[in-house]
Amino acid sequence: MGSSAGGNIAYHAGLRAAVELDHQGPLKIRGLILIQPFLGGVERSASELRLVNDPILPHGVTDLMWDLSLPKGANRDHEYCNPTVGNGSKQLDEIGRLGWRVMVTGCGGDPLVDRQKELVKLLEHKAMQVVDHFVEGECHGIQDTEPLKAKPLFVVFKNFMSS
Repeated sequence: MGSSAGGNIAYHAGLRAAVELDHQGPLKIRGLILIQPFLGGVERSASELRLVNDPILPHGVTDLMWDLSLPKGANRDHEYCNPTVGNGSKQLDEIGRLGWRVMVTGCGGDPLVDRQKELVKLLEHKAMQVVDHFVEGECHGIQDTEPLKAKPLFVVFKNFMSS
């Protein structure tokens, strides 16, 4: 489970864990929870263009974060930034084979929401067990800054975990 950049990290850690699962002993992973995962791409999505002046994640901030995070010479269509490139990682098939469920959350007022929805579509296309939870409005990281906004999200997590 991870939120924002942590959601991206949880996704990629999950890909690696799925491949190595047979070597993990008693560890039992049932799925991934990606809370507003921090994703990107070279071509701006509609939500990025619509929210170009977002006070939390303006283009200049997201571009700088990717410039500092991606391997030297890579662009925002690198798999670490854009997991939908090339129909996704081959490791996704392993997550599907293992029967993991994946939850992706997002908010309509987040410039990254279209990227999060694209990830959901990719997972569904690969016939994976996906639960998405997108709310209208709100901003990136709202559950971290407004505790009352976190409560409904925790109910969604609890239901996801118990099903």
